Amino acid sequence: MAAHRATSIALGSIAVGLVVLGLKTGAYLYTGSIALYSDALESTINVLSALLAFGAIRLGEKPADANHPYGHQKIEYIAAVAEGALILIAAFAVFHAAYEAYRAPKPVVLEPIGVGLNFAASVINGLWCALLIRRGRALRSPALVADGKHLLTDVISSVGVLIALVLVVTTGLPWLDPLLACLVALNILWSGWGLMQSSFSGLMDEAAAPEEVEQIRAIISANAEGAIEAHDLRTRHAGPVTFVEFHLVVPADMRVDSAHDICDRIESAIRAAVEGARITIHVEPENKAKHQGIVVL
Repeated sequence: MAAHRATSIALGSIAVGLVVLGLKTGAYLYTGSIALYSDALESTINVLSALLAFGAIRLGEKPADANHPYGHQKIEYIAAVAEGALILIAAFAVFHAAYEAYRAPKPVVLEPIGVGLNFAASVINGLWCALLIRRGRALRSPALVADGKHLLTDVISSVGVLIALVLVVTTGLPWLDPLLACLVALNILWSGWGLMQSSFSGLMDEAAAPEEVEQIRAIISANAEGAIEAHDLRTRHAGPVTFVEFHLVVPADMRVDSAHDICDRIESAIRAAVEGARITIHVEPENKAKHQGIVVL
């Protein structure tokens, strides 16, 4: 169900991106501002990013198979890195357009319709990026969160563009327009780099958040009655899935079915608290105890 909701939201991002792109293109055509052109160019990247996010989430929904026994969730991190790369390309394209505009400046017209179109696009983007970030975190979808953070950067850029457009017209200084476009490009670069950096953590199998690890430790401690201790707890994230592995030490004379019952109890408790948890427990006899792991209550 969560995966289906994530797919629906990603599909909505494509529709929203196309609407915003149309509005920003109209704003550029009405005003002739290179800064608004750069804003529209970034919206083109937004549409491509939304397509990437949709494809990644759809592929990530596929169940594990013989070639991918741990599932396909990591494709979302790869898509987020690719989105970051697209953002960087857009930034360099804006730099190029700003340079050309500086060499051959064109008059900027403060056309109310153009300003209105850009403002409407910013409002739509602002509302949608808030939804993407909130729902992406709730659904633990790196692709949706990445898409939302990218849109947030776009909103900030758009507001700056509108303010500076007024300055360009009121001061009569045409070089302010390409200068503003460069500032937009720098903002895009910063966003793209941050997006790629955050996605690398998922590709590098970064552990779950410290508070989540402590929660898992407490669950094991409270639900492992009959065992001696648990040690070597390891966690990692892959999109909405949290992998949990640890060793469970039991008395040497405990029957296999009794040890299995303890494992089932722990697994059920972890899954109830951590959505999408996949758990692997290695059972060991008491002579393997390290006496430095999780104490069983």
